[in-house]
Order: sequence, then structure tokens, then C-alpha cells
Amino acid sequence: MLDRLGTGLKDAMKKLAGKTVIDRAAVEELVKDLQRVLLQSDVNVKLVMGLSKSIKERALDEEPPKGMNVREHVLRIVYQELVKLMGKECEVTLGPQTILMAGLQGSGKTTTTGKLARFFQKKGLRVGVICADVFRPGAYDQLKTLCNKVNVPCYGEPAETDAVKIVKAGIKELKNTEVLLIDTQGRHALEDSLIDEIIELNNITKATHRWLVIDAALGQQAREQAARFHEAISIDGVIITKMDGTAKGGGALSAVAETGSGIVFIGSGETIEDLERFDPDRFISRLLGMGDLRALMERAEEAMGEDDFDVNAMMKGKFTLRDMYKQLESLKKMGPLKQVMSMLPLGGLEIPQDAFDVTGKKMERYKVIMDSMTNAELDNPSMISGSRVQRISTGAGATPEEVRELLKYYKTMQRTLKGFKGMGGGKFNMQRMMKKFGGMQN
Repeated sequence: MLDRLGTGLKDAMKKLAGKTVIDRAAVEELVKDLQRVLLQSDVNVKLVMGLSKSIKERALDEEPPKGMNVREHVLRIVYQELVKLMGKECEVTLGPQTILMAGLQGSGKTTTTGKLARFFQKKGLRVGVICADVFRPGAYDQLKTLCNKVNVPCYGEPAETDAVKIVKAGIKELKNTEVLLIDTQGRHALEDSLIDEIIELNNITKATHRWLVIDAALGQQAREQAARFHEAISIDGVIITKMDGTAKGGGALSAVAETGSGIVFIGSGETIEDLERFDPDRFISRLLGMGDLRALMERAEEAMGEDDFDVNAMMKGKFTLRDMYKQLESLKKMGPLKQVMSMLPLGGLEIPQDAFDVTGKKMERYKVIMDSMTNAELDNPSMISGSRVQRISTGAGATPEEVRELLKYYKTMQRTLKGFKGMGGGKFNMQRMMKKFGGMQN
């Protein structure tokens, strides 16, 4: 969903950026392109029409700020209106708190609770989890397994059917934790009994936050769930899951934003690390290819030491096999390569899919092959001839084809990273635009 939406938005803006004259016709064409992209991503027609009207009126009536030409002014307006469509930013505090997790069955609530435990644990907080889902068989076992992976205590009573009783006992048991996460039970539909129970749990726990987990595949229907839960327990944050597996993600994001419930996180993967803070500014920036260097730096700081990952070297396109060896290690700690690369300001640069097709297993194989290379070969891969390929493959216990595959992957990465150097000029300079948009990437 994000790939298609991002590509569509970038294409619409690049088309405008390439025009010699920005007049009413150019603005109307841009608005039509945006309408098509957003409607294909399941954003509500009324919202799309409202956004279109705002963009058109502002683009034709507002004077560009000093130092900004008409083209940049229109692009800035589009950016601002898209950010507004995504709703307000929801703050996440890093102190003692109790978070009540709500949602229907199948929304990904239990998995998300495990991911949240990991998020707060990485921030240096003592985390505890209570399983109050007595409706779904196996809920406790699933949550316990997730928590065990990251050494977070998880309280539950699989034989007990009274969720209130479990929560009361869990609060006493986990009294020394700073962040307490309570995974409540879901249903197949919004039933009164589900709402009544969660209201009681909210009163007992005196929850600091009440976060609702919603499946992105719901699209525009997410609005009904968000509104109903909000009415019952004043939801102050929404987590949208499975963003990587549906074309309706745009509909879910905008529908939730429309209810006034801020989006706190988005989930787009199966591992316990695949949870991302949602910031409308940064989200739209990444969709438009402007990157999110602040998020990249935050992730790098959490995952590794200062010497492990040289973003500046990547941005300059300096990349030897030795660099690749070090950065494959670093990127493995930071998460999926595709996610990491989306945080870099690529502008209109398209990254070949080949660059993302290196699994953890292949990374290990590549490292073994590189261990069989000389220092000179690592620093200057162009010197690796046919006879050297044969020697390296023998030393690594690999086939010559595997060595050539590694070299091919290296060249793909090198070409991709060299693209960063070429983003300084042209009509559509995203990095310059970022600065003009008001320091969004501080």
C-alpha cells in the first residue's frame, strides 16, 4: 500500500515540478492526479474532495512566501494538506504509565502488545504485561511467548474466566514495573459485553492511555470502530497494523484521523521490532521520497554504537566491499533494509528491488565469502578478475556463481548509493524543498 501510494504521490508532484509554467491548468491537473492516487488507496471521497478544494484554493489565491517560487509554493501546499489529512501527532511519554489495549479479535492486538513491550524496553523502561484476554484460547500462550523473547514479565491465568480478577492480581504481581500493558479481549464484532468489560477495566486500572488496535485492511470502516471505542473509554491513541499487506491503508489512516483519535504507531511486519512511531510530518515526507533522517538516526542509536554505521558515507555514495561488510552487519541490527532506505531522502530515485533481496541467511553467506578476500580486494572490488573469483570461492567453500552474485549485489548497492550524490540539482530538488518547507527534518 505504502509503495503504491508513495509512488503515485511522487509521480504527481514530479509531473508538476517538470512543468515550465504553473498556471490554473497545471494546478487542476495536479489535483486530478492526487485524487486518483488517494481514491485508489481507499481514502474517503469526501476527504479527497475537501483536500482537492483546499489545495486548489490555496495554490491559486495565496501569494508564495518570500524566497519561494510558485512551483515550490504549490508543492509545499500539497505537503501541508496531506499532513493535515493524516491527523494530529500523538505524543508517547517515556515515564511510568498504564496502557489499556483495545480492539476486535484478529486486529493484531496481542502481537502489537508484544511489540510495544519491546519498544518501551528499548527505551530503558521496566515493562510488564497482563493478559486479560479470556475469550480467545491460546491468547496467554501467544503473549507469553512474545514476552519471553525479550525477557519481559507476563502475567496471566489461563484457567480463569474473569478478566477483572486477572487484572487486579496482575497489577499486584507487577507493581515494580514502570510501564504496564494490559491486553484485553476482543470479539468478532462490536458487542455490548465487550464494551462493558473494557469500561470496567479502564476504571479499575485508572489507565494513563487507552490505545485501540485496528487492522489496516478495514479501510474506511475503521472509523466506526474508532468512534465506538472512543465513546466508551476515550481512546487517546490508535495503532494501525498490517500496513504492508493491504491496499486500504490510506482509508484506515484517514478514517481514524477523521475521528480525532491520534495515530500513535503503525505496524508493518511480523517481527517484534516491526512497530513504528507515527508522525504525520515524517510519514508524508517519506511517502514523497524526502526521507526521515531523524528516524534513521534514532534507530541507529538504539541498534548500535557510533562507529558501526556511517550515514554520511552512504549519503556521499562512498561504498567499498569493506563498507558493505560493515553496513550489512549494521543494517541487520536496524531492521529490514527497505524500511531503513525509506528513511533516506531519495527524492525521485527508484531503488531496484534487487537491493532489498538479501535475507539474513544470504548476508551470512556473503560475509563468509568476503572473509576470503584480501584487503586490497575489499577496498577495490574492480580488481577481482576471473582467477580471483575462483580463488575466493575455493577459500570460502562457495561456488564461483555465489561470488559473482555477491559482486553483482555490491554493484547494485553502489549504484543506488551513488544516486544520493546526484540529487543536488534539477527542478525537483527534494532536500532543498525540505529546508524551504520549514525545517521539517530537524
